[in-house]
Parts: sequence; C-alpha cells; structure tokens
Amino acid sequence: MIQKRLTEFLDSHHIKYVHIHHSPAFTAREVAVSAHLPFREVAKTVVLATHGVYFFAVLPASEMIDLPLLRELIEQPDLRLASESELNALFPECEVGAMPPFGNLFGMDVIVSPPLTEDDEIAFNAGSHRDMVRMAYADYERLVDPKVLPFSTPRQARENLFAKGLS
Repeated sequence: MIQKRLTEFLDSHHIKYVHIHHSPAFTAREVAVSAHLPFREVAKTVVLATHGVYFFAVLPASEMIDLPLLRELIEQPDLRLASESELNALFPECEVGAMPPFGNLFGMDVIVSPPLTEDDEIAFNAGSHRDMVRMAYADYERLVDPKVLPFSTPRQARENLFAKGLS
C-alpha cells in the first residue's frame, strides 16, 4: 500500500508529520471539513496527461484548476485530465483520487499552485479516502522539488463565473 511506502519515505528523510485517520471523504474540501483543517492547507492531487506523459498538478482545496491557462503555460494544447481507468492503472496501490502528491514515488513530475506555498503546512490524502498526512510545506517542497506555476483560480471566483454563465 502506498501509505506504508509514503510513511517509510518520510521517516527515512527524518520528516515530522502527523497521520490523520478520518471519516470517508472523497473531495479535498470534504477531507478538509472532516479533518477540521482550512481548505487552503489541504492539497488535492490532479493527474494530467499530454502525449503519453503524466504528471501531478497539486493545488489547495480552496482553488480550482484552470486547464486552459495551464495548457498555455506549458505550451501543451492537448493537455487533459487523466481518466479513471488511467488512474487505476497508474496507481494500483491507491484509491482513485487519493494519490499523495509525491510524484517522485511514482516517477512523475509535480507542479504546485502558488497559494499552496503560502502556508506553513500542507495536508493531503495518503492513498485512501480515510487517511491523510499533514506536514511542513517546506519539507514537502524539499522532498518533491515541485515546479510552481499559477494554474489555479479561487474556487469562489470560479463558481461565481459559472453562476453568471461566464465560464
């Protein structure tokens, strides 16, 4: 199970972290509520694909990915979300949608949205919809070495646009 591999990885690097077991939660916002954490500190891991290459886009639960913007930023017009069947094949140790944002454990690059870098801590799924890990963002950054790109928008602002029909 990825949870064991993740905690062994963190332990081998002498990282201080907290493992939180919570009631089942399937979205990053549900996880935040279940664990009593601010949305901005709970990371969601989105798997993206382009030309057979997969990578992680990591953003806070308070944000939404702006796929057209990211396509422009990385100059990949064919960029898309990975399908559920691809996720099952790529991450057999994880429940779908519960991958920890450690691309290095899966041989994938990672990009992070700037708002996630603004808090001292980061929390994320640890392979299941019942388990999460909370740790210092600085440690996460040191271990993963993600590229920081502005590819997300605040969820509230985006929801307001959809409500007005301005997607």
